[in-house]
Amino acid sequence: MALAIPPQSQDHQPGVEKVMRPLAVHIRPDYKGSGKLEGKKALITGGDSGIGRAAALHFAREGADVSILYLDEHEDAKETVRLIEAEGRKALAIAGDVASSSFCNDAVAETVKTLGGLDIIVNNAGVQYVSEDLTDITDDVWQRHMDVNINGYFYITRAALSYLKNGSAIISTSSINAFAGNKSLVAYSTTKAAEMGFTRALALQLADKGIRVNAVAPGPVWTPLQPASWGPVDPQAVAELGSDTPMGRCGEPAELGPAYVYLASADSSFVTGQTLHVNGGKIVNG
Repeated sequence: MALAIPPQSQDHQPGVEKVMRPLAVHIRPDYKGSGKLEGKKALITGGDSGIGRAAALHFAREGADVSILYLDEHEDAKETVRLIEAEGRKALAIAGDVASSSFCNDAVAETVKTLGGLDIIVNNAGVQYVSEDLTDITDDVWQRHMDVNINGYFYITRAALSYLKNGSAIISTSSINAFAGNKSLVAYSTTKAAEMGFTRALALQLADKGIRVNAVAPGPVWTPLQPASWGPVDPQAVAELGSDTPMGRCGEPAELGPAYVYLASADSSFVTGQTLHVNGGKIVNG
């Protein structure tokens, strides 16, 4: 059923959950965990809200302790921690910018120390700035896309590798725009395509160690990044989010969470270097 989303905007990326209208759904009340991640330790960047929060809550319901990294959305992070702990699991929230390699190194070390290990990495934090003309993209905006969406994935994964082992999983949040492109999101689409190259090459490198590397490529999903990126340009575009998909709507984060559980668990033990497309029915290559 399509969400009734009114025109809206936020002035800060990656955006804030609590001011979204309507509020997003991150896990369905009837989602029943079955211990697929029992005893596992997960780190999720951008885990305070949106798809990251959905992955965190699904992981917790499946038995994992979860560390979330976030930029500066402290209230969102506190709520995610509360929700993880309500599932009976240990939670940790660490504020900082994944564009910094030193922060990533420290965050991974703190996660391992607090949770007692590390089994799952979800590289999910990202920025998305809209521009209708390539010549309007400033050096700073272009570089910010690269620093967060590409370098952040690399820094976190590099820092985590010495702790991962046979059976561990690395999951990248890519995008339909990595495959279909988007004329208003040239910089963002570029980084998402680069994430796919990173995912596939690393999967080959780590296959003999039993560490699986995969990606989820969402279509339009109701997260704070949408009003924070499209809203300042055209609040009406936020209201129309997902209307161009075959299903005629955007997705809820709760509809993404199970894809991350699959890729993080032994259910996908023969899957690496692959992409799950959760996009409302759009057909893409790759």
